[in-house]
Amino acid sequence: MLNKGLPAACLTLFLCLLVIVHNVKADVSYSVLEEMKRGYVIGNIGKDLGLNVNELFARKARIDAEGNRKRFCNINVGTGDLTVAEMMDRENLCREKLSCVLKFELVLENPLELHKITLHIQDINDNLPVFPKDIIKLEIRESADKGARFRMIEAHDADIGQNAVQNYMLERNDYFILAVSPNNDGGKNLELVLDKELDRERQQELTLILTASDGGIPPRSGSVQIHVTVLDANDNAPVFTEEVYRATLPENSPIGTLVIKVSATDLDEGINGEVTYEFSRASSLAKTAFTLDSNTGDITVSGPIDFEEESIYEMRVEGKDGFGLSTGTKVIIELTDVNDNTPEIFLKSLNSHIPENAPPGTEIGIINVQDRDSESNGEVHCVIGSNMPFKLVPSIKNIIPL
Repeated sequence: MLNKGLPAACLTLFLCLLVIVHNVKADVSYSVLEEMKRGYVIGNIGKDLGLNVNELFARKARIDAEGNRKRFCNINVGTGDLTVAEMMDRENLCREKLSCVLKFELVLENPLELHKITLHIQDINDNLPVFPKDIIKLEIRESADKGARFRMIEAHDADIGQNAVQNYMLERNDYFILAVSPNNDGGKNLELVLDKELDRERQQELTLILTASDGGIPPRSGSVQIHVTVLDANDNAPVFTEEVYRATLPENSPIGTLVIKVSATDLDEGINGEVTYEFSRASSLAKTAFTLDSNTGDITVSGPIDFEEESIYEMRVEGKDGFGLSTGTKVIIELTDVNDNTPEIFLKSLNSHIPENAPPGTEIGIINVQDRDSESNGEVHCVIGSNMPFKLVPSIKNIIPL
């Protein structure tokens, strides 16, 4: 310990003497693989410096770390070996530096002597390539052109050189290939390239596996899942469930009666798949008699329907999606007759003056009987009162001689 009472001149002389005896000798350099176990012999520093074991012991040889938190090396004074004192992880010590160097000093006493030791930590392939995400999510519209490119994120490997990431491989699939090219900072540009056009109606989602591998022996690898959601494009027209819709309806059905429902489906999503309906061809009479709901496809009675006026209605209905793709179908509505008409009698001719001696069978008049209904509803049976000297004789259709 320095004496505080010494003159300034004496203090200066003491410091000078201390510097003079701090003698730095030749440097030595070694290399060692990272993660070697404690006690592993790096080299024999005694032989390399020309020091025998007796001298090492007598001069209290020791290793001092130079700015390192841990003393990763020891010297065995009995053998002169420089050994691993603490397992060294290159990635923890030097991060991503290409060169990982630790510096120490071999300290000898009596006389005081220092030797600088440089220790190069060599990388081993002890890390896997790792992608920043477990899943990469992409949304790609099905209308994307063949050759479209989608940038991918690189994998990272904490190792360096050949032990870092060297190759990428995309799992075989029907739609994408992988394009890899070098970039300016020494890494690689990764792009998914669309090799076959997507079809959302055929496959809405895809799962791809991208694998990165390093150049170690044996190589190590890491993978990431790419989840592709195929977005819809309006590439499908509506399709009706029937080419021709047929319905039978009694005449005089009340307004609001559901006649038939047309339905078309569109494989697209959202507004591209929303179908609306309208008459594309219908007579004015049909448009008066029937209404088509544009959203549901329901055709209902909206006006009077009379079998005797029109017995069959043929209409064309168009189904259209949100962006104008459309298709058509035919609707045929047949009315069935209801007995809603009374027979009508028309006197076509009549001989009002008949001689009393007219022979039986003499025709005296013609009566026309009509019923607007059809089939059995339109069949008419005519009778004449009893105790009359006349009878009805059917003639041509609906005309009865009297």
